[in-house]
Amino acid sequence: MLTTAILLLLSGGLPYYLLLEKKETFDSKKIFFFSSALLLVAIFLTLFVTNEHAKTFVFISLISAIFSIYRASKTTNLYKFGYHLIFINAPFFMLFEETGALYSFSLLLSLIGVYFLASFYEKHYGSANYYYITGTILSTPFVGTFLSVFLVAIALYPPFPNSIFFLSHLFNSEPSALWYAVVIILFFGNFYLAMNVMRKTVFGKPNENIHYVDLTPRERAKFFILLVVLLLFSVYGFKELLL
Repeated sequence: MLTTAILLLLSGGLPYYLLLEKKETFDSKKIFFFSSALLLVAIFLTLFVTNEHAKTFVFISLISAIFSIYRASKTTNLYKFGYHLIFINAPFFMLFEETGALYSFSLLLSLIGVYFLASFYEKHYGSANYYYITGTILSTPFVGTFLSVFLVAIALYPPFPNSIFFLSHLFNSEPSALWYAVVIILFFGNFYLAMNVMRKTVFGKPNENIHYVDLTPRERAKFFILLVVLLLFSVYGFKELLL
């Protein structure tokens, strides 16, 4: 019980909403980095403790996830979008038994891509806010393509590892009413949020008032390496799924 509470504090959104978001010294970029680091700590802890969970904590995580989905749907900042995705998904890795840590780690891989793109937006457009920067697939094809890849991975589409480990949990679990609620919230929450960002960034008419900047060859190489790592993780996931 104590371990579960610690894991929930490390990866759940409530401590961040109550403490960090109210501090001026912690902007959205720092919260993204900090929450990702603590999730890694939580994943590391699960290697040494029994993966048990109480229904009370799962229910609390579910309420927190619903609130985070609402918060994520209201933001147009890629940093905030990223750490909200952590708060939506991470608390449930306790529930996912053997695949939980892998699910959370594959989520982090996708969010690293979002983080890099947020930094790119901040560097060239002054902030990580994507509200006015529409139609990237036409104006900046590489930005649009890589952003699409990471969003599709977050939306739990195969063949990306997020979806594979999610499916592995579905196939190897005994369903209950709470289990169905978690699966539905996670799947449709991730799908809706990722597709909503894609609709407002990748697609649409380019803004004539914006000077669009695409990725340099060096930046493209960085994103390509991350994509290769994601696909290699997918291969491992398929192997585990078929065993």
